[in-house]
Amino acid sequence: MANLMVAEGGPVLIDFERFGWGQPEWDLAMTATEYRTAGWWTDAQYRAFVDAYGFDVTDWSGFEVLRRVHEIRMTTWIMQNVHLPSEIAAEYERRMITLRTGVGGIGGRSRPCGSLE
Repeated sequence: MANLMVAEGGPVLIDFERFGWGQPEWDLAMTATEYRTAGWWTDAQYRAFVDAYGFDVTDWSGFEVLRRVHEIRMTTWIMQNVHLPSEIAAEYERRMITLRTGVGGIGGRSRPCGSLE
């Protein structure tokens, strides 16, 4: 996401930290990974997201590859913060298990990362 700032010479785009130009599957796969692997979205919330967008990226043949890339990115990000509260260390451990086994821990219950309940 980029932010817009208005300066004397006109608008200026700033904050390109998460800016990207490309296929929408990359961004959609992030939300789907947050849902399937991390459990950050309820079934109803994810379904509303899919319905609003009009496409469920998890039905796309390339989703599993993007899901695994996003899982690695999420895990390496949290790995930097493992020295913080014990909840961070526990989340890092859950993510490592997911990377190794393909099973995501969601709210104390586990399910294969490819399943939609």
